Amino acid sequence: MKVFISHAFTEAKLAKRVADSLKEDGFQVWDAAEMLPGENWANNIGKALQESEAMIVLLTPESLKPFNVVSDISYAIGEEKYQGRIIPVIVSSSDNSNLEHIPWILKKFPMIFVPNLEQDNQELKEITQALKNTTSSDGLTHEIHHF
Repeated sequence: MKVFISHAFTEAKLAKRVADSLKEDGFQVWDAAEMLPGENWANNIGKALQESEAMIVLLTPESLKPFNVVSDISYAIGEEKYQGRIIPVIVSSSDNSNLEHIPWILKKFPMIFVPNLEQDNQELKEITQALKNTTSSDGLTHEIHHF
């Protein structure tokens, strides 16, 4: 199963940490940062979305400002293959105070709340486990998306 990690460019460090955790658990991670200069960015992102079957959405106070994260979410919600495989991860040091900024449709999905994704390995494992719970054990491939 291929996984797309959606996040704002400002959260690239957090996304890399999630990607590294997935690698440690044996997942293959595609990283847009490895794209070569001159490659068609939009085409590669579109292809990654089309080929993926699950999405991890890193939600921070900054992540919903850029249109691209909302666009990623809209695409996944409209695709049957993503059904039950959208995992919102709320990254915030405050206690759920940012929930009013989360799109209403994401509030229907089980969410993972992490106060500090940069330091807590247990919370990284929680994300990985949630992803594993949506998959079978055959041929797992994971993709990460940097904006």
